[in-house]
Parts: sequence; structure tokens; C-alpha cells
Amino acid sequence: MKILMFLILFLFIGGFFIISNENIPLNNAENIGLFFELYAGWFDNLLDNGKSISGYFVKMEWLPETGVEE
Repeated sequence: MKILMFLILFLFIGGFFIISNENIPLNNAENIGLFFELYAGWFDNLLDNGKSISGYFVKMEWLPETGVEE
């Protein structure tokens, strides 16, 4: 439950940063559409970066070398 709450809070904070950094007043449909375009792009980049980091961790050598030649 805590992880879900953290995830929701993270997504809300990301949305608030987009609104404040782009100075988007959400008082008409055009600005709301712009917000959702920017939010979708941010979320897509977030997923792409997560995929890259996961691939990096999967490719890492996690076991120590034993020093025994086969």
C-alpha cells in the first residue's frame, strides 16, 4: 500500500512540476490538452529511462569471480 501511495504521489508531483515550469493555467480546454501532451511525454521518458536502467542492471555481472580456471 505504501508503494502505491508513493507512486501516486510521485505522479502528482510530476504533474504539478509540469504545470509550474511551463506556466500552464488550466482554465481552458486548450491548456488542459497541452498539459496532457506534456505529461504523456514526461511519462513516456520516465518509462524509457526505467527500461534503460533495468537493462543495465540485468547485464551487470553480479557474481564475484571465483579465481578458478575451467
